[in-house]
Amino acid sequence: MFRGTFTAVVTPFRNDAVDFAALEKLIEAQIAAGITGIVAVGTTAESPTLTHDEKHQIIERVVKLAKGRCQVIAGAGTNSTRDSIEAAKFAEKAGADGALLVAPYYNKPSQEGLFRHFKAIADASKLPIMLYNIPGRCSVDIAPDTVVRLADECRNIVSIKEASGSVERVAELRRRLPNEFTILSGDDGLTLPFMSVGAAGVVSVASNLFPTELCALVRACESGDFKSAETLQRKMGPIFKDLFIEPNPVPVKTALAWRGAMSFEVRLLEAFEKSK
Repeated sequence: MFRGTFTAVVTPFRNDAVDFAALEKLIEAQIAAGITGIVAVGTTAESPTLTHDEKHQIIERVVKLAKGRCQVIAGAGTNSTRDSIEAAKFAEKAGADGALLVAPYYNKPSQEGLFRHFKAIADASKLPIMLYNIPGRCSVDIAPDTVVRLADECRNIVSIKEASGSVERVAELRRRLPNEFTILSGDDGLTLPFMSVGAAGVVSVASNLFPTELCALVRACESGDFKSAETLQRKMGPIFKDLFIEPNPVPVKTALAWRGAMSFEVRLLEAFEKSK
């Protein structure tokens, strides 16, 4: 269902409001470069600082703009099961191709709690679901046993964005999961090693800036041309590193601003609190 190169797009702001003109130009550039899909209102898009209305407007705008030219995955993960269910239902209604569900942050649920959280969301929506495992940010790891259990019991949980940093984890998941269940790298710098053991692509931050290069890297891996993929990986490696010298998405938005694609703005958490 989900394989290839997906861009976790940033949310452009201007004077603390969503800059939809800049967002549309960014999406068009991604599609022109041959990107497989767009992840809208994911964590790279500063989703915790967006209001519900802003999230809805962004998802609707991206789906309308894509016009079926690429897949659209809507970020629907929160640390509230109820809120995540409502977000997944909205994404389905808006015409998204899937929903991305990050592990509940801060709450630190048990593996049973994670299973029940994701299952409740999957049961409430018909959308294909991509799990998102990033223990470094969420302080909780979606264990392989839990992923396998979810894949067995929830037919619309079809993919995982894996950002644990472990090649061994990807190899284990690939060995234990059905062939149609896809694993995507959640870290640009690990795309090549992850795909060498069975991942099917990447959800990328760097492709906001370099979609053509990321698409080429993934295509090379898909075709088994790991020599070309290695050349691309070496070329892009310093960029992958530099995009995380400060918390994401500050570096990538700064680089996009240098290009004149949008303003430098990131939103403080306080901005959301003041808007309520």
